[in-house]
Amino acid sequence: MLRIAIQTKGRLNEQSMDLLHEIGIDVDAAKRKFLSQAANFPIEVLYLRDDDIPQVVANGTATLGIVGLNEVAESGCDVEVVKKLGFGGCRISLAIPKSEEYDGVEYFNGKRIATSYPNILRQFLEECGVKAQLEVISGSVEIAPAAGIADAIFDIVSSGGTLVTNGLKEVERVFESEAVLIANKNLSAEDKALLEELMFRIESERDSRDKKYLLMNIPTASLEEAVKILPAMRSPTVMPLAAEGWCSLHSVVDAADLWDKVRQLKAIGAEGILVLTLDKIIA
Repeated sequence: MLRIAIQTKGRLNEQSMDLLHEIGIDVDAAKRKFLSQAANFPIEVLYLRDDDIPQVVANGTATLGIVGLNEVAESGCDVEVVKKLGFGGCRISLAIPKSEEYDGVEYFNGKRIATSYPNILRQFLEECGVKAQLEVISGSVEIAPAAGIADAIFDIVSSGGTLVTNGLKEVERVFESEAVLIANKNLSAEDKALLEELMFRIESERDSRDKKYLLMNIPTASLEEAVKILPAMRSPTVMPLAAEGWCSLHSVVDAADLWDKVRQLKAIGAEGILVLTLDKIIA
């Protein structure tokens, strides 16, 4: 049986639970405790602080984890990053008081920088040849300059609103992060097989998010040209209509290309075009 560690609460917890639900794994949130078992898949869910997740996956207490890539990098734990999940995006940036002039990373030489991510910051500064004093703070890093604890901060930025509120400005984007699925590097054969099944479900769910299903009526004379316009998983589906000289054409397209494809299809006579959202794609 797999055991997956996720954050106890917060947005990443909600998004992780949503993902499990979307791939058909039911965990009753109302009955959630420290450890819960899914009703319809051989997996247990372990609820932990996000900064504990890489360690428990590395030591085998949990076989899998969903956590921010920033926490994996900061921990230095030896785990496998199986997949980026496309949610929980943020960045870790250097910020200084907005009244300060900034002319490059050399600004930080001799400065005190408050952070909860000393390992990521230390590596960045070493690569840049900058020597600064790190002030490690576990929370409320953004108030450090105003409190006289530090000259600058290195912290998570989502919208930047917290920086503005505290009179700071972002000057260096250092680390881009998002939620990732991590795994212990010594999985048993049984756990590897279960992970493959889990990945199959996740890939099917992720693939469907960026696709649309197109149905249309098109003159038979334009069919060959329409097939050239439309990509498909293998080839478009073509069905004859009762009206002579017409057929129905079905295909899956990338959402980003939808309107360009529709424009091209209308130009060759397509009509009655329907655009449907996909639930899952099983390749």
